[in-house]
Amino acid sequence: MICTFPLFLATWNASQGFTTPRIHMKIAKWLEAEKAKDNPRLLLMAFRSCGKSTLVGVFCAWVLAGAPDTRILVLSADLALARKMVRNVKRIIEKHPMTKGLKPEKMDQWGSEKFTINRTQELRDPSMLAKGITTNLTGTRADMIICDDVEVPKTSDTHEKRMDLRERLMELDYILTTGGTQLYVGTPHCWHTIYADVPRGELGEETVFLEGSARLVQPIQTPDGQSVWPERYPNHHIRDVLRKTGPALFASQMLCQPVNSRDARLDSSLLQFYSEEITTREAHGIRHSTVCGRKLLSVSAWWDPAFGKAGGDRSMLAIVYTDEVGEYWLHHLAQITVNPNSDKDEATQQCEQVAELAKRFHLRSVALETNGLGKFLPGILRRELGVSGAACAIKEITSRKVKATRITEAFDAPLAARAIHVHRSVLTTPFVKEMEDWRPDKRGGHDDCLDAVAGAMSLEPIRIGKIPIAETTERQWVAIPPKRQAKTDFDV
Repeated sequence: MICTFPLFLATWNASQGFTTPRIHMKIAKWLEAEKAKDNPRLLLMAFRSCGKSTLVGVFCAWVLAGAPDTRILVLSADLALARKMVRNVKRIIEKHPMTKGLKPEKMDQWGSEKFTINRTQELRDPSMLAKGITTNLTGTRADMIICDDVEVPKTSDTHEKRMDLRERLMELDYILTTGGTQLYVGTPHCWHTIYADVPRGELGEETVFLEGSARLVQPIQTPDGQSVWPERYPNHHIRDVLRKTGPALFASQMLCQPVNSRDARLDSSLLQFYSEEITTREAHGIRHSTVCGRKLLSVSAWWDPAFGKAGGDRSMLAIVYTDEVGEYWLHHLAQITVNPNSDKDEATQQCEQVAELAKRFHLRSVALETNGLGKFLPGILRRELGVSGAACAIKEITSRKVKATRITEAFDAPLAARAIHVHRSVLTTPFVKEMEDWRPDKRGGHDDCLDAVAGAMSLEPIRIGKIPIAETTERQWVAIPPKRQAKTDFDV
C-alpha cells in the first residue's frame, strides 16, 4: 500500500486546486476500512451530485497504485457511463503525484474502454475494463467489480427489467476472483430496488438481494433536516430541489429511500381552480396572452386517441399553458367523441374536432400519441388541420414509459408545489374523479384524462410568440392601409 486512501484522495484534490469535503473524507475512510476485510461486499448509496462516482474513480486509481496487478471491471447501465469512469481513472493515473510510472508506453494499452498499466504479471484481462450491464461478460475475470449506477429507470421501470437486472448481476459471482471486492454505487430508482435493506415479500424474497454487504447510506440531510454539505448545498438549495422534483423523487435520489409507488396519491385539494378566460392581444405580429394577471409563455397540447366507444378508453385532448414563473394552467380538457350516425368515419370525426380546437386555441403543435390507434391518424389530422386553416404542426410520440410512471413523474413535483391551475370548465370532465381514484397499481378503471394532462405537462412547451403567416394572411387587410396618391413637385 502506497499510503492511506484518505491521504491519496486529499493529495489528488490538492493537486487539482480543491479541498476535500468532510463527506468525501467520511466515504474514503469507510471504503479503505471495508476493502481491507476478507471477501468485501460493499454498497455505497449517496445522494445525487454527491460526487460518489468521481470518488470511486480515485479509489480505483489508489487500488491500482498499491497493487498494479489488480483487474477492475466497471459495470454501468450503459457503456457510455462505464467509459466515463475509466476515462476518469486514466486521467488520475496520468496526473496524480503518487502514480508516476504506471502509464504504459504503448498507446494501444491506453484505450477509452480499457487500459493496462505497467504491471509485473502477464494477464489476459486489462487493468480496467468498462462494460454495459446488458453486454456479454462470459470469459471475463476481475479482482474488483464496480457496479456504478446499474439500477436506473431504463433497467428497473418494469418487473421484467428488474428480474433481468438481478439475473445479470448474479452472474458476477462467476467473474469475480476468490477474495475479490464487489462495490455497488448508486441510488434506488424503484421500490423493488436491488439496494433494499429488507426483503420484498411480494417478490418471494426471504433475504435482500445484497445480503451480507457492508452499507454506507449518505442522504443529503441529517436527521434534523440540516445539509450534510452546507458549503455546496445550503438548506435553501435543498428546499428548491424538493420543490422542483417533488417528494417522491427527492426521497429516492436525495435521501436514498426507496419509494413504494403504491403509496403515491394525487391530492386534488392541491389544485388551484380559476374561472377567467385567457386574454390575448396582438402587437407587431406578436401574440401576448395572460390569465389571472399571469403572462403565459408557452402552450402544450397532447392527444391520446381512442375509439371513444362506451365503456372503452376515452379519447382525450389536454391543453396546458405555462406561465412566466413556471406554473401550469390546464385550460381545456376535451373528450373527443364520435357520432355513430355521421356519414364520416370515426377517425375523420375525431381529427375534425382536434383541428377546430387547435384553431380556437391558436396551438402551434399537437402531440399525437401514436401507440395503437394513433399510428393511423397523423395523415388524417394533417388534412383536417389544413381544411380548418390552423397553423399547427403534429408531433408523433410513442410512449415507452409505464403509464403509472408517466403520471407520477408529471404530477408529483408541481402538485406538491401547488403549481397546477385548472380551469373550472375541466370540472365537467372526469379529471378530478380520476385523480381521487388513481392508484399506481390499480387494475382497470379510467385514467385517460390524467394520462393526457401528464403528457401535455411533460412536453417541451411551445412558446407563444410570433403569429404564423398562415394566420396573419387571413387578417392582413386590417393592417394594410388603402393606397393613396400624393401630389409632389419632384421631377426627374
